[in-house]
Amino acid sequence: MKNLKHTVIALTAAVAACATFVAVAPAATAADQTTTVVSAERSFPKTSVARKNLLKESASTDVESDSNWGGIESLNVPQTKSQAEKDAEAKAEAEKKAAEEAARAQAQAQSQAASRSASRETFDASNLPAATGNAQGIISLGLALAADDRYVYGGCNPPYNMDCSCFVQYVFAQNGISLPRISGDQATVGVAVPSLAQAQPGDILANANHAAIYIGNGMVVNAETYADGIRTNAVAYVFAGQSYSIRRVL
Repeated sequence: MKNLKHTVIALTAAVAACATFVAVAPAATAADQTTTVVSAERSFPKTSVARKNLLKESASTDVESDSNWGGIESLNVPQTKSQAEKDAEAKAEAEKKAAEEAARAQAQAQSQAASRSASRETFDASNLPAATGNAQGIISLGLALAADDRYVYGGCNPPYNMDCSCFVQYVFAQNGISLPRISGDQATVGVAVPSLAQAQPGDILANANHAAIYIGNGMVVNAETYADGIRTNAVAYVFAGQSYSIRRVL
């Protein structure tokens, strides 16, 4: 009797469970068929999507036709240069300036050359000072030649085209004193003068590279360079950084 009672209870529970399952299953099916509307908004315009799977992430790739999100060209990004680019620009600028300076120097040299050419064409040797055979005659002739600004490297066609040693040789020759042609040889003629402080106008200052005539007060007259011609200048400038001999032939 007791076993029969337990059996009836178990059967009743099973029937109740089945009834509950049958009642819930249609409800679940109906729930699956119900459309759920989910609204999602991220970094895109708001959009509504009909969804069935609530666990799937919502995303939109639709953009209105009149939307303007800009582009990379619209970004205001500061423009910077690398150190290498800055160095290259600085080098190019320096080279440009150097080229401009060289062009100006060349134009100036050409202008000076043209001026010297005109001077040579108008130079009248008959107006040179008369020879006196002393220091005054030598200096006067040297300064008269310097006024016409003539110089040619290695040239010796006096009184027109002369280099430094030819100039010295010519000036002394016009005053009756014969000198060697080369400056190095002129540095050995006559009597040596110990220092510039003891030099006198008409002395020769010379070394293997250059020769000049001392005119007093630390100055010489000399055929200096093609650019500068025959002119007066300070001994300290003409023989800068060089040793030289002071020779007296008068």
